[in-house]
This record gives sequence, structure tokens and C-alpha cells, in this order.
Amino acid sequence: MCKIPMSKTQIDRLGDRLKGGPHTDVDLGLLENYRQSFGAAYEFVLQTIHQYGEFLTGRTKTTPSIVEKLGRESLRLSQMQDIAGCRMVVISILDQDRFTEKLKHSFPNSTVFDRRQKSSHGYRAVHVIVEISGKPIEVQVRTTLQHSWAEVSEKASDLIDPDIKYGGGPQSLRTILQTISDLVSLYEEWNSEFLKSRQYTQLTYNDFVIIKKNLAELTEPNDLAHQEEMRVMELLARRWEPFEEQDKEIQRILEQLPNEIRQKMTRVHNRLVKLGRQKP
Repeated sequence: MCKIPMSKTQIDRLGDRLKGGPHTDVDLGLLENYRQSFGAAYEFVLQTIHQYGEFLTGRTKTTPSIVEKLGRESLRLSQMQDIAGCRMVVISILDQDRFTEKLKHSFPNSTVFDRRQKSSHGYRAVHVIVEISGKPIEVQVRTTLQHSWAEVSEKASDLIDPDIKYGGGPQSLRTILQTISDLVSLYEEWNSEFLKSRQYTQLTYNDFVIIKKNLAELTEPNDLAHQEEMRVMELLARRWEPFEEQDKEIQRILEQLPNEIRQKMTRVHNRLVKLGRQKP
């Protein structure tokens, strides 16, 4: 089949036919050609990010995945922003913010969707939509904990119910996924505030030393930093306490889950509780 570019109207009409079904070989072929048309834009985004010295994974949606999403959501085919995309996993929220700023600098016309404060059924991440030659490319930026949660959710969807990713499935499993997602958000906010506090303390102290370097009382630099760290730790520890009270309920629900999911969730949950009781 000759790969003739389609207009936006033709693309959306194709999407409407695929939503309604049955799917003809001609329409599936047109969809495959449309999917492949994202290749050049996708490779350009990947090459640009590789110049940062970062490693990332990427993929183009399969035609069955595109058809499934069209049937599940009320959007037009031309509006689908994740036909091609890549994912970057970083350590912390601060790294996530820095990487997002890099993307905005490299692609000034990009659009940022921050799903950290208001999660999508527990899913948290930053999505940056980059448009190259009219083709939207989605860049997911996740922290390691956000990524661990997403992997657990994917596994639960594969083994138990595909609707789990979209807010469906057993209530008990949705509850624990949301609770662990809240724990991830709480810890990462806690960790971010702590690190920002340390950086601010160091900055103000250095400025203070330059101005007052001859004063004897400035010979103990660690005192100021230690007081600030303790203040932040005490503040955030109080915010962690309500979640610790849910430990027994979480463990009870975990015991009811399939072994593979239980092991993944237990590792993530235990790691969060451990992190919550110590300094980052």
C-alpha cells in the first residue's frame, strides 16, 4: 500500500471507523501507516535527549493498543498524544523538575502535564508532549518510586483486571494502590523539602560567612545546618504519622493478593516505610 499522508479529517474518520468496527484490512493498513509516520519525529526527540547524556526507553504503540484506546476513551485519533513516546526514570522530584526544565528548553513549544499532586487513579508522573513536524511525542518523566508503583499497577492489570489502570477492578486492590501512591507522594515531598532546605541553609550560610567572616561565632558551621535539618525532619515526620497507622490494614490486604503482585507491593511499601523513618 502506498503511504500517502492523510489529512486531519481523514485521520479522524479512520479513527471513527476503528471505534465502531469491524476493522477492515484496509483501515488497519492505514492505521499502521499512520503509526509509522511518527518514526522520524520520535527518533529526533530520542537523539536530542541522548545528547543530555541520559538513558531512556521508548516505544511506538501497536495498532491493537491504538484501537483499544480509541474504544476506551472519547478522543479522536488525531488527538492521541502517546502514539510514540519515551520514558525517563530519575532519582527524585528535584531531578524530575530539572529534567522537565531541560525538555522545555530544548522544545519550547512543548506542553507539560504534571500528574504528581493530582494523580490519575494513583498514577503519578510528569508528561511532556513535544510536537515535531505536527507529530506529538510523549516523554514520561518518572521518579524511581513512581516507576515502581506504575510497574505494580501494570502487573496487577495483567494478572487480575485490565481496568485497574483506569480506576476499575477489585475495591481492595484499588485501595492499596491508592494508599501506596499517597505514600510515594508523601515521601517524595518530604525528601524534596528536606533537600531544598539543606541547599538553602548552605547558600545562606556561605553568604553569611562572606559578610561576617571575621566574627568568631561563625566557627561552628554545622550548628545552623543541623538545626534547620531537624526542623524540617520534625515537621515532615508529623505528616507521615497518619500513614503509618495504615500499615496493619495494608498488610492484611496484601495477604489476599496473588503472590507475584504481593511481593512487588510489599517491597515498595516496606521501602517507603523504612525511608519515612530515617533521613534521606
